[in-house]
Amino acid sequence: MENNIGKQRGARHRYGGLTANLHTMLSPSQRQALHDALAGRSLAVCFGSGVDSTAMLVALRAADLRPDVITFADTGGEKEETIAHVDNMNAVLRSWDWPLIDVCRKVPLASTGYSDLYGNCLANETLPSLAFGMKSCSIKWKQSPQDQFLKGAKSGPNARPPHPVWVSAQAKGQRIIKLIGYDCGPADMRRSKGLKPSDADFEYVYPLQLVRWARRDCVRAITEALGAEMVPVKSACFFCPASKRWELYWLAANHPDLLERALLLERTALTGRHSRFDAVEFGASWDELVRNADRFPSTSTTVGLGRNFSWNQWARVNDVVDADFRVKRSDADRARFALLSDTLRDEDNALDSRSAGIPIVPVPVSTQMQLAWE
Repeated sequence: MENNIGKQRGARHRYGGLTANLHTMLSPSQRQALHDALAGRSLAVCFGSGVDSTAMLVALRAADLRPDVITFADTGGEKEETIAHVDNMNAVLRSWDWPLIDVCRKVPLASTGYSDLYGNCLANETLPSLAFGMKSCSIKWKQSPQDQFLKGAKSGPNARPPHPVWVSAQAKGQRIIKLIGYDCGPADMRRSKGLKPSDADFEYVYPLQLVRWARRDCVRAITEALGAEMVPVKSACFFCPASKRWELYWLAANHPDLLERALLLERTALTGRHSRFDAVEFGASWDELVRNADRFPSTSTTVGLGRNFSWNQWARVNDVVDADFRVKRSDADRARFALLSDTLRDEDNALDSRSAGIPIVPVPVSTQMQLAWE
């Protein structure tokens, strides 16, 4: 993975020249919208280390709005590129004389035997809650650690004093404004529409929606402000149930070990003590269906990490794994996975440091021609 991460690290000294045009990125009305909503308030950026949250920092810088604190929640399941981007963005923030990113982690009780979200799911033989249409994994492993970092916690393994920004806001009788990186694309507009603008502790503002930036605008802003190599990979756990099939191919090409861990997690959950697959009802066990059937029967039961599809069966049917569910690692296989990932995602699926068609694994011309005929 030296290709993208190494390029990012090598670009750290370029920000001074690139940021000279930052103030021209926003129109007067965009700048005014941000100032009307945020100026003079205590600002806490929830940094996801992805495209949207990175573009949000660029927009704030362009509007001369300096946040008081920036937090990133590490579930333990982040891809190495995502963690590297936190380091790279800290180099940017240091050059801006802004606060650095505080990494927040949930610390489970020692008696649980696990230290992260993956271990939690594996130990309990279950899938992340998103696989069942819920969001408790995000609340428990992302939102709560960041809230506790600000508000403090009185007891337990996550005990800590409140942050000075929280203390100051409380003394003034004000709520901290949490800045969330939802953009103006259809998906994020749907997500933010039903959310409350405030609660007992915080107000919530979506700067990218105030300036009307969609995903492509975010990619453009990062590229112009920081360089194309600073457009980050999509930030999500490597076993996230919201992953699309092109993302699974990307994992197979770039992190076969992580894909194997995700496949193990799914098999453990769907064949373990909580399995809801009755061989009488389905004609076979979940494991037999994965290994032998071309597709699952119609069912309302969650069949895998994909909710309506099993990652293990996807991997078998598409020749991503061998009979023992080991991800294939030959140069030809990884080139095939990389090409499929790049082909299947559309322009709004910003996955890597993008200009269109950057191969994640070098694909020889002969292999490309062979794939075109398959």
